[in-house]
Order: sequence, then C-alpha cells, then structure tokens
Amino acid sequence: MTSQLTAPQTLELLTWPWQGHTIRYTVQGSGQPIVLIHGFGAAIGHWRNNIPVLAAAGYRVFALDLLGFGGSSKPAIDYSLELWQDLLKDFWAAQVGEPAVFIGNSIGALLSLMMAADYPNLVKSVVLLNAAGGLNHRPEELNPPLRLVMGAFTKLVSSEVVGPFLFEQVRKKPRIRRTLMQVYRDHTAVTDELVDLLYEPSCDPGAQKVFASILTAPPGPSPSELLPRVHQPILVLWGDADPWTPIAGSRVYQDLATADPDRVQYMAIAGAGHCPHDECPNTVNQLILEWLEPGKRE
Repeated sequence: MTSQLTAPQTLELLTWPWQGHTIRYTVQGSGQPIVLIHGFGAAIGHWRNNIPVLAAAGYRVFALDLLGFGGSSKPAIDYSLELWQDLLKDFWAAQVGEPAVFIGNSIGALLSLMMAADYPNLVKSVVLLNAAGGLNHRPEELNPPLRLVMGAFTKLVSSEVVGPFLFEQVRKKPRIRRTLMQVYRDHTAVTDELVDLLYEPSCDPGAQKVFASILTAPPGPSPSELLPRVHQPILVLWGDADPWTPIAGSRVYQDLATADPDRVQYMAIAGAGHCPHDECPNTVNQLILEWLEPGKRE
C-alpha cells in the first residue's frame, strides 16, 4: 500500500459530447470503476493526487469536469444539481457501464448521494468528502439579517452591470489564494498549481454567467431527504477544520454511522479543511482504499 502513495501528476484529458456541449473527462486504470465528482469551482485537476493512486490499486478511475466548470463547456443556461445529475447519469451510460463507486467532494458529494438515491443500479457504494448540504443556502437556514444580505448579493451577482465587476474581483489570483488559505488548514497545500487550476477556467467565455447562475440556483435536495433512500455502503470523511461545511453539520452522518455501522462509516480527519482529498491526499487515499477492500464494497 505505501508504495502506491506517491502519485504522478499527468492525466490524459479526453472529451465527450453531451446535449450539444463538450464535457472534459479522464480515465485511468482497470478494474472496478470509480467516478470522482469535484466541488464548486474545481475540476479534474483537483483529483490529481488521487486518480493515479486509486488506479494503481486496481480500479478504473473516471473524473469529469461538470458542465460549467474546468475544461467543459460553459453555456449560459440555468444550472442546478438536477442538471448535473442528468449529466452524470448519461456519462455513466456512455463511459462507465457497470455499478461504480461514486466519490465526491462538497457539492460533488451531494451529487453522489443523489445518484445513489435515484439511480441505485448505477452506484455500488459512495464516499463523501465534506458533503455540502445544498447547492446554496436555504432561506430557512439563514437568520433574517443574513437572509437580506444574501438576497441583495444574489441580485447584484445577476446584474448585467454589477455582476461582471463582482466576478472580476472574485476570480483574481490573490483573492483565490486568500479563499484557499481559509479553507485549507495546511497552507503549504495552497500552491501556484492549485491557484492556477481554479483561475484558468474563470477566464473562459461564459464563466461569469455560469458563476451568476449557480449562485442564484435552487439548493436542491438535502442530505436528510436523500439518506433514507440510500441503501449502498457509505464512507464519510470530514476535515474537522472546515469553515465552509463545519463538522457540526455532519451530525446526520455520525448518527447514521452509529445506527448502522456495518453499512456506514464516519471518520473525522484532524486538522483538514474543506478539501481533504487535496490537502492530505495520502491520508484520504489510504482510508478510501482500506474501506473499499472488503469485497470491493459489493
């Protein structure tokens, strides 16, 4: 196992047509399929330290850029979790073709839960990394003052005049680096390579419209709505220093692991932030591979 924890960085990037758009993806290895789903603003490269390790351990590892992110098309449409779920379902049919382990970070974890709940024949098991509770906050989750602030912000983001200006401020490299410094506890993991990975897609035509659409999109189903319909094995990994999805919000998973420990495992990763697979990939790779090994989680 230890020899597998040093991963090369080069990934072969492929494209696949979907509903008139281009989706970028990669695949490496052979064996039981794994599908990796990134979080908001990220892309295939966010898994650069995970894909080769999982592939070397005997898995066929897929990762794709969700529509609107990374190297995939960025059309000016209404984005939603349901749109990306349709994309994942069709990607599975075209490229994967057998029950897969779905591994997601943040909104990618929520999408993994949606796939397991709605398309159980496609999903063998699920790994959730600091799972988001929704694509956006639900109004009832915010106190009245914050609700007003967020309402005003979404109007500004959608404005034809102010929206592009706000996006230009958000996508500047120093701002991206400062944001990453907040969500990565280990600041040595915030490299120029990581900043560029998030910055470069923001320069694509249409990126600002995507940003505005996603920030004003409905939150989608919540984990508490989905979990009663998910019967596959679940591994939940949670960086306990995450300011975006604080560990207190993982109670629903902790309770499930206590109630059904044979099917659900929950592990907190000490000192890690919102993206533990990138911040401490050796730890996350090891935990995933050890969990998958018993019967390949059939």
